[in-house]
Amino acid sequence: MSVQKISNAILGVGVDDTTIDLFESQYPVPTGVSYNSYVILDEKVAILDTVDNRATDAWLANLTEALGDRMPEYLVVSHMEPDHGANIARLAAKYPDMKVVGNAKTFMYMEQFFGPDAVAKERRVVVKDGESLSLGSHTLTFVFAPMVHWPEVMVSYESSEKVLFSADGFGRFGAVAKFDEKADWASEARRYYLNIVGKYGPQVQALLKKAAALDIATICPLHGPVLTGDLGKYLAYYDTWSSYKPEEPEKILVASASIHGHTRAAAHTMAEKLRAKGAKVVEMDLTRTDVSYAVTEAFRCGKIVLACATYDGFLFPPMESLLTHLKTKAFQNRTVGLMENGTWAPMAAKLMRAELEGMKNITICENVVTIRSAANAAAEAQMDALADEIVAK
Repeated sequence: MSVQKISNAILGVGVDDTTIDLFESQYPVPTGVSYNSYVILDEKVAILDTVDNRATDAWLANLTEALGDRMPEYLVVSHMEPDHGANIARLAAKYPDMKVVGNAKTFMYMEQFFGPDAVAKERRVVVKDGESLSLGSHTLTFVFAPMVHWPEVMVSYESSEKVLFSADGFGRFGAVAKFDEKADWASEARRYYLNIVGKYGPQVQALLKKAAALDIATICPLHGPVLTGDLGKYLAYYDTWSSYKPEEPEKILVASASIHGHTRAAAHTMAEKLRAKGAKVVEMDLTRTDVSYAVTEAFRCGKIVLACATYDGFLFPPMESLLTHLKTKAFQNRTVGLMENGTWAPMAAKLMRAELEGMKNITICENVVTIRSAANAAAEAQMDALADEIVAK
């Protein structure tokens, strides 16, 4: 990714990483990811955030091109996570007269990562919520966004061009160069948000309220494309996601964790029964689907059917993984139906129920499908009863 002209004064100097396979060592990113960084050229020059160590050389090349013969007066640090803050100490050493802007927590974490001497105290500009920094004709106002998704996070609003530098907010998986503006922004933005920021809905709601008071024409996130045009659709997505509301309240996810295929076959039969009743259904085989995609679909749908085999008296691990991830992401406000399988001692429904009861506002259907080895007429009758119940809710 080369230098991107956002305006005459604002340049993107970020880098696409198309060789990474797992973001944060866990989320598949088949089209890569971008580490975004920005430069504002004014009477004083500000760099906004650095990039991951994986992209240092390409970023420094972009930065050198953008700066020309200018020296930066400021580095603004919105987020200390290493995919954005890894090069802070390196940049501070490269430009010894540059001041570093952050809040008190920013510098606490900076010392934890780089030691107390990487940025000397006299070079630190410690800002408070709502304070501003003038660069000349451009002014940055700092808006604290704690736990979106780290405690030190702050976004920056540039008033003359109405630009919100949104930190990890409004980010998206995928290299920018591979993003087609006519494509679906929401698909990988949804997976990014729900798996990384999803736990912190109330904090995102608080940030959205602050953002509503700003006149925003452009959003510059730390991952993914710069957003312009109709920003209302992006804000609406974030409002839905952070409110824990399903995007499709009547859509049903049927997710199965099957050892030898019998539970999966029963789950498919259940899905077909739901479709026959007019329901919109998506099926997921948890043994063949990364959990981040299943988490995303669970949040997207208003209703879920979980079908799981009993394994050594516990849940088959792919289902256990899904439920653990949903719990850590504050999954709530959904209706769930349960299907279990066990040749001699089916336990999965009881165990899934126990996990779900630890989540907020989860309605568990009374009808439960119990399969002993393979589905039979009795199990199908239970499926019919569960299908009637979950469609009616």
